[in-house]
Amino acid sequence: MRATRLLGLDPGLRHTGWGMIESNANHLRFLACGSVDSDDKGDLASRLLSIHTQLAKIIEDWSPDEAAVEETVVNVNALSSLKLGHARGVIVLTAATAGLPVSEYASKRVKRALVGTGAATKEQVAMMVTRLLPGARAVTHDAMDALAIAICHAHERSTVHMLRDGRIMAGGRP
Repeated sequence: MRATRLLGLDPGLRHTGWGMIESNANHLRFLACGSVDSDDKGDLASRLLSIHTQLAKIIEDWSPDEAAVEETVVNVNALSSLKLGHARGVIVLTAATAGLPVSEYASKRVKRALVGTGAATKEQVAMMVTRLLPGARAVTHDAMDALAIAICHAHERSTVHMLRDGRIMAGGRP
């Protein structure tokens, strides 16, 4: 079975985290991570273009097979939520334009997949990321969140494939 490259994306207008992992059955391997940054002094259009250009280069360089993006959380500040929505739209469009299937996950679902509870702290999630992906220790919070999204997607994919192949039944029993 061929390993699948998964790109996790944690949307942000100022900093968009990205994390690239390889998934082969139940084995995960850290490949790379970082953040796509835009100049907060620039106008919205130029910032969105910067995110698109940088992310398109990452996709070109790493050739992922699929992408996973965190869903937007609505903040108290409506303007911040709207700007984040713009950035997220560009991120999803950039991945889709590159031909990648894009899956979306709520923050609580990502936390539950890694730690077992949707109320997990960032520190708990980061600890699990470093346990599951040795070598991913010295990264930013945005990149760590992106790696967590990629891991969540890897787990979801694995479960879907096992259900499809009849290795487990819908109730989780073999």
